[in-house]
Formats: sequence, C-alpha cells, structure tokens
Amino acid sequence: MSAQIQVGGIIPAQSVKENAADASTPLVLTGKNIIVGVPGAFTGTCHAQVPGYLEAYNEFKAKGVNEIYIFAVNDVFVTKAWKENLAPKGSPVHFIADDTAAFAKSVGLSFDATPLLGGSRSLRYVIVTNDDKVESVTVEADPGKLTNTAASVVLASL
Repeated sequence: MSAQIQVGGIIPAQSVKENAADASTPLVLTGKNIIVGVPGAFTGTCHAQVPGYLEAYNEFKAKGVNEIYIFAVNDVFVTKAWKENLAPKGSPVHFIADDTAAFAKSVGLSFDATPLLGGSRSLRYVIVTNDDKVESVTVEADPGKLTNTAASVVLASL
C-alpha cells in the first residue's frame, strides 16, 4: 500500500470500471471533483452516506463541482445494482467499481477488513481535487462511522 495521499498530491493515473466488468476507462479528472471512498456497497453506513451526495448533486454543481465519484470495493455488477437501488431514475453521480481495491491502495486509503468484509477495503474518505491535484483529504477515523465525510459536511467546506 502507498502512503496516504496528501494535499497537493496527484491522483495516480489509472483506469476504472463503471459500466462493464470487461471495460475499463481512464479516470479523467477535470475541474473540481469529489471522490468518495466507501468500504462497500449496500453496507449500512455506506448505504446511509451515499444518498446525501445524490440528493445534493445540484448544490455541489452550484459550488463548482464538475463530477462526483463514488468508489466502492465491489465488482461492477454490485456497484451498478447499488446505483439503481439508490437512484432508480438515474443520477449523474459516477459509481466506480474498485473491485481489487487498487484505487484505494494507490492513494493509501485501504485497510484489511478480512474479518468483516473478506479482504482489503477502502477507508471511508472524501478527496476534493482540482483536475488531478488533491485540494483536501478527509478520512473517517472509524470506517464504520459517518461524521466528517457526510455530504452536508463536505458541501459546507467548499
């Protein structure tokens, strides 16, 4: 695992899976972006956290946010089902399958969740970027809790 990414750091270039298990596309960060990392789709705290980002999408846009990405350590079938469950009418928020926790590891924000979730998972975090440069990093001290990575808190900080 890499060291935790810091303010001023660069998000590592990599491809991500959003729509199909066999199709990766480069993660292109343009303008201000919100990257939300969660341990896993459908887990209690994650399932409570993400709707805030869906509901406040237009408020984030009004604050200059270009894109919102939800990174979950699950396969693309699960992340697509999760998005459909949370936003049955669709949403411009991107749900990204970090199926091997490669993204979380590359930014130094993974942990061993083997006893509970079967392997490496993402910590609960929010990274705000300007293009691929990190403007802020917020990490929950306990990935099972939702405090400083709640959408309302992040929105107020912009």
